[in-house]
Amino acid sequence: MRVLVTGGGTGGHVSPALAVIQALQKREPGIVIRYVGSATGVEAKLAREAGLEFVGVASGKLRRSSKGPLGLLTGANLRDAFRVPQGFFQALKAVKDFKPDVVFATGGYVSVPAVLAAASLRIPILTHEQTVTVGLANKINGRYAKRIALSFEGAKEELPPALQKKAFVTGNPVREVIFAGSKNSAASRFGFDGVDECLPCIYVTGGAQGSRILNNAVKDALPTLLTQARVLHQCGESDIEALEAYRKTLTDRERSRWVVRAFVQSDEIGDAYALANLLVSRSGAGTVTEVCALGKPAIFVPLVPTSGDEQTRNAQRLVDAGAALLIKQSECSGESLLAAILPLLDDASRRASLGGKAKKLATPRAAEDLADAIFALGKK
Repeated sequence: MRVLVTGGGTGGHVSPALAVIQALQKREPGIVIRYVGSATGVEAKLAREAGLEFVGVASGKLRRSSKGPLGLLTGANLRDAFRVPQGFFQALKAVKDFKPDVVFATGGYVSVPAVLAAASLRIPILTHEQTVTVGLANKINGRYAKRIALSFEGAKEELPPALQKKAFVTGNPVREVIFAGSKNSAASRFGFDGVDECLPCIYVTGGAQGSRILNNAVKDALPTLLTQARVLHQCGESDIEALEAYRKTLTDRERSRWVVRAFVQSDEIGDAYALANLLVSRSGAGTVTEVCALGKPAIFVPLVPTSGDEQTRNAQRLVDAGAALLIKQSECSGESLLAAILPLLDDASRRASLGGKAKKLATPRAAEDLADAIFALGKK
């Protein structure tokens, strides 16, 4: 069978796609897969790292505005409007050349050209939405899809009645690599070998691009935080230089307890989670799903604004279940982080309770269920 996969823009769209690809390859080792996305997006890097054939196409993003229709008339939107037709024809060539039996789309604006191209060629399409809020791209993709997979039952309400009939709930798949981590390997990999191993470790991540708000709050909290914990801090490319400069001003002991990285690679993420006693992060769908799958205690700082305030809704689902804490972006500071983190560092039983409740929300068969649906469509 031949499967064309598309989706990207953020790691939250790409990671589920890679998890499903792994499930497909396990089921049918001879399966042929091509990934189509933006040549400059995170999907290009991650797909190639996974050993997949990747085809880059032009794509345009609609940046919505609270100012109404006139707010859409920005230079960036107008420039991208001319990229959409170009991307469609590039995707059409990629689909025609590959001749897939089925297309699997995980959303993000980069997925729309490939979905429209596949629809024009009458190739069956399955879309998957990772968040509680159905994104604009998946609302478009859903019109052309045979089936619409959702991570949450509540997301059905986001769809028009005609599309709800095509929808089913699978949960959000996670990559196998997140389960394969080792504390010993992590300590060596991230430079914590022999460093105060009795202290808990906090894994801070703002997602692939990092979060300046979170980075600044962590920096302000560090003088106190580093007296009680080690910190693995993934900060994004834009802040790595400034944080490394700040790190040089610390004492040797403080430096040994704080490791700052621009990016945690795909083959490192399992070790990062294995080392972590507590996660402090944004609440993109991928991260929230991984927290549940691993049963990790977490403090979320949702990104605002997002479409439908999706990150707040992602995090709130865990908060309502007693499985995580939430700090509003507008209230995120060194002081608020310390107020949330320090009691958890002193209370291992509460961390275990948060993690246990998170694990109850996991959907461990999501990748397999999506693979089943892809095979069902592709082999008709």
